[in-house]
Amino acid sequence: MVTPPPAADDLAHLLGTLAVELEGHSDPEEVLQEIVRSSVQIVPGARWAGISFLEGDRIESRVPTDQLVAELDALQTTLDGGPCLSALREHHTVKVDDMATEKRWPRFAEAAMHRGVRSLLSFRLFVRRGSLGALNLYGGETKVFDEESILVGEVLSQHASVALARLNSEARFQRALDSRDIIGQAKGLLMQRNDVDGLHAFRMLLKVSQETHTKLVDVAQCLVQAHEAGLAQTG
Repeated sequence: MVTPPPAADDLAHLLGTLAVELEGHSDPEEVLQEIVRSSVQIVPGARWAGISFLEGDRIESRVPTDQLVAELDALQTTLDGGPCLSALREHHTVKVDDMATEKRWPRFAEAAMHRGVRSLLSFRLFVRRGSLGALNLYGGETKVFDEESILVGEVLSQHASVALARLNSEARFQRALDSRDIIGQAKGLLMQRNDVDGLHAFRMLLKVSQETHTKLVDVAQCLVQAHEAGLAQTG
């Protein structure tokens, strides 16, 4: 069934509600689920949706609304080509009006038609410093995506990009705090065991890191874990 285009007032309300809901989520998986759910609800012509991330040369399919979305993502990895990869690598929106006449990715188009997909829109999700992924929308009929679909999809993708960028930033900040905390614990152990000051303890950690070609935080983690294991055995 083709999604009827929302009225202007309804669309503004839906997008405003989505922005609030995305801001309220702290779990990345919940944010992704909200994005694909809203895509099918808001974008005219969308029947199925999913988000893809490019991990090296492999497409990672996330929160697909149907198994066929995940299957088509996996196929693009196998073929090393397809609309999603094009959106990610070439940084532009990809539109397929009819899989039966699609010449750019014939094997992908054939597989899509076999699964009932006849049209497609793929939007790159991005922030200023880099690509995050792609929002892929699929239609069950030909030529269901028009200029309004592209406009609404691009606005939705911008909301999604901002939400994902915020979560990525928060995650990096939390990892930095965790790293600083574990290094501080390791320094404290070395200070106590070796009767040295904080600077000397840090230099001890740094020396082991350099000599073993191991990240400083990993050296600290091993030291803390060994200490905790020793406490568990004597406890």
